[in-house]
Amino acid sequence: MSEISTLPTTVVRPGDKRYPALSRGFNQRWIAEPEYVRLVRTPEEARAALAEAVHEVAVDPERTRITVKSGGHCYEDFVCGKDVRVILDVSPMCGVSYDGDMQAYCVGAGATNWHVYSHLYPVSGKALPGGSCYSVGLGGHIPAGGFGLLSRQHGLTVDYLYAVEVAVVRADKSVKLVVARRDDEDERLRELLWAHAGGGGGNFGVVTRFWFRGLPEPPKQVLLTALAWDWKDFTKDEFTALVTAYGEYFRDHQDASTAAGKLFALLKLNHVSNGQIGLLAQVDVDDPDGPQAMTDFIQAVDGRIGPAATKMRSVMGEHFVHMDIPRVMPWLTATQTLNASGENRCGKYKSAYLRKPFTRQQIDAMWAYLGKEEYTGYVNKQALIQVDSYGGAINRPLHDTAVRQRDSILKLQYQVYWTRHDAHEDDHLAWIRDTYRATFAGTGGVPIAGGDVTDGCYIGYPDTDLDDERWNGSGQPSATLYYKDAYAKLQEVKRYWDPLNVFRHAQSIRP
Repeated sequence: MSEISTLPTTVVRPGDKRYPALSRGFNQRWIAEPEYVRLVRTPEEARAALAEAVHEVAVDPERTRITVKSGGHCYEDFVCGKDVRVILDVSPMCGVSYDGDMQAYCVGAGATNWHVYSHLYPVSGKALPGGSCYSVGLGGHIPAGGFGLLSRQHGLTVDYLYAVEVAVVRADKSVKLVVARRDDEDERLRELLWAHAGGGGGNFGVVTRFWFRGLPEPPKQVLLTALAWDWKDFTKDEFTALVTAYGEYFRDHQDASTAAGKLFALLKLNHVSNGQIGLLAQVDVDDPDGPQAMTDFIQAVDGRIGPAATKMRSVMGEHFVHMDIPRVMPWLTATQTLNASGENRCGKYKSAYLRKPFTRQQIDAMWAYLGKEEYTGYVNKQALIQVDSYGGAINRPLHDTAVRQRDSILKLQYQVYWTRHDAHEDDHLAWIRDTYRATFAGTGGVPIAGGDVTDGCYIGYPDTDLDDERWNGSGQPSATLYYKDAYAKLQEVKRYWDPLNVFRHAQSIRP
């Protein structure tokens, strides 16, 4: 480590064998052609690299953006777009430590979920309630308001965010590092912290470090269950019963102090060509009522339908858990079992918050577009609507954050994957766009914010279709769907901390 730390900052340019890998993320749909990628190892290196970048003149006037890469999981071309001139890669900044002066745990912005689970938990017994994909970088996950399997029990990651360090560009193009605390005397700094608690990544500057206070202790042990049902056994009535029971269970179990309120589940509504519908569920069994809560949940869902439950036989989105029986295992072991990031493939994603169980219109649309009445000739095992349980402690935030969806019970992630050289990319995009538009046909093709049933979309799953009138006829732009009433304040923060709009992309905060 000492030899590496004395080397100059790593700059990777076209022609370097590392360049093709560092100029793309996990979504192979987006590949940039920057003048260079610079890997930074310390906050000061990040500041200096940004200062150099903002004073450079672009070689190609079509490539002017400076972007920041952490884990590389951006779903759109916000980081690895064709108009990107420089990528600042913060992944080397992945340290995890306790800061006595801050009285908080400090995590580098380049750390991944797995860095935190595997490095923080063993030495502290604490954990972030973050996502199941191990390789997602915190530099993007945290500012989006990241959530995961512990969130119904303990809330969102940003509910524990105490401070953030950011390299910011001032109006005179000077660059400085600032530390913004939740309880800072300076209102501008408090606002900068608030904006990083749900305002999305890549909007205000280069995040270098996060500090977290009051982190929860995950359970010693959890009970993990993986089930699947064969699509061929489903009638429309059976499908309706399944998704209705799932929604009603989480509508009725929102008290995070109970075992049922801690239970987290993922319902995998795959396209029929996959052959199966899947279900993953985890519950805290340090709570003596945990095993019974799992039994009651499975009975509430599986007990309403005729198809017999069996094992998962294939990858479903980003997960494949092949288990004979539900298993009790240590929390960290279960987290590793579920850890996934998906293959390096192309993908398109959409999202929705639901405040109530699915309506009959939504169920009819999902049934049809999952291949029962529409797209019957479409074959893609990796096309699905994933329905995450939500709410619980999420809906009782510890502090004010920029995350405004705080009374939902379900969170949907529409996903479709294909290989980079697949000649049918347009078919895959058509499937997800048509399926989503049909599901929310009653509100202009999108899950409107502040609706009776829906409450907008998640900035962590960005979707540029939301600003395309072909796919969004609701009258609500992406800013409203993502941020609701927080957007005006986010704009104020943007105007002050990024007055030159250095950090911009198709759906960035508009100053």
